[in-house]
Amino acid sequence: MSLTSFLAARGVHARALRPAVDLLAAGWQPLDALVRATGVPRRTIEDLLATDDVERREQTWRLRPGVTPPTREPAGDLDGLADVLAGVPRPLRALDHVQADLATMRQRARWLDETYELAGAHLVCVGDHDLTALAACMVRPSLTATVVDVDERLLAYVDEVARARNLSVRCLHADFRFGVPALDADLVFTDPPYTPEGMRLFLARAIQSLRADGRIIAAYGYSPLAPALGLKVQKEILGLGLVAEAVLPGFNRYHGAQAVGSAADLYVLQPTSGSANQAAAAVRGAATAIYTHGPQSVESAGAPPEAVAALLDLSDAGSLTPPDWTAPYPGRGPLAFDLTADPGPWLARVLIAAPRTPVAALVVNNHPDIADQAGQQALSSLVEAKFRLTFRRSVADGRHAVVTATPVDGRGVAGALLDRPHGKLANIWREALIQDSAGALTKREARARVAELAPDLRDERLIDLPRHRVAALLG
Repeated sequence: MSLTSFLAARGVHARALRPAVDLLAAGWQPLDALVRATGVPRRTIEDLLATDDVERREQTWRLRPGVTPPTREPAGDLDGLADVLAGVPRPLRALDHVQADLATMRQRARWLDETYELAGAHLVCVGDHDLTALAACMVRPSLTATVVDVDERLLAYVDEVARARNLSVRCLHADFRFGVPALDADLVFTDPPYTPEGMRLFLARAIQSLRADGRIIAAYGYSPLAPALGLKVQKEILGLGLVAEAVLPGFNRYHGAQAVGSAADLYVLQPTSGSANQAAAAVRGAATAIYTHGPQSVESAGAPPEAVAALLDLSDAGSLTPPDWTAPYPGRGPLAFDLTADPGPWLARVLIAAPRTPVAALVVNNHPDIADQAGQQALSSLVEAKFRLTFRRSVADGRHAVVTATPVDGRGVAGALLDRPHGKLANIWREALIQDSAGALTKREARARVAELAPDLRDERLIDLPRHRVAALLG
């Protein structure tokens, strides 16, 4: 195996071997000097020395004459990061958003690039209000990143910036309490809610998004006046079978979060053989209350009984269905959802995921999709190929509303996509085009049409796309 192939096989961990490669390029080196220079195990250095491009003389090694070690491209420019951060949507208290400062974001991006071989790697950000993915791709443009977040405003902004700057950043929507899209990351970065419940859930989803040899980089801070909370959260980390390779104290600084000194440590976490099973157990029946503020806080009282009764009276469902849109809802009967803890995107997701059957959803009066005429029209337009919506505000206690969705007959291509939101979007779109053309389009022609209309479409499902992309594709 060549040296280049060996380093490529090491993936993001090849960065740690760069000092050894540089020493071998400079001349004969003993094995112990190579181990000390890299801090990696002796066995890994022995594997490096066994490559075809390294030669041995007694107990020393060097690169063979004429062999040029792989070089790294210079790091990218972060000068535009201040403008990017200036445009990020305002923090949402209900989602425990606290904005990292500019110096922290520069430091995160450079630390990632100095610690790991980012060229050609895949970074997943499990939540990303701080715009870590954009910063990392600005430093290393050959990095591919995926941002998974519940905040539709953030996903639209990241998508806009990535396209404008030609960065390889893909945006997907998820509420981690219900699921996470299928991903295959070399590295996962997350800055989760600083509650034990939030840390457990976000790290479990990070494990599910990670390759076996990957790493999780997580921010977490606690007040030295409350070490018991720090202990509780660190027990959650250990309970997921994660090993702390490093803890960088005070690495992250924030505008806010003064209770923890406006600072958080940076944890580098390595999964063990049991992490996948422990993550699956952690998310099974995970609590929806994971934040410190708002309707989804750990202290939230939930929906009042009279509002739930009004919801059931306006539907024929008889009982509530949990708001989990990550898989198709079973059966075809009427569905009723209590969405009073909705941070904003749940209502649209439920309507996209629901079958073509009567649906009723309970939300708060000031929900962004129903609070004014513009919001109601946008939501109605989004699902008009499947439902006709009716908005009943101020029901029961006067603080809640019920949205009812009546199935419509119209189908077409948009209707076909909405009827199968959990399938592979490119395939469903192709089949819908062929059917809509009454067979005039061949499979090859339909595939080409999809590629023309959405050239960056991969293996996504409609239900996982950010709402702005769903609206654009249905249009």
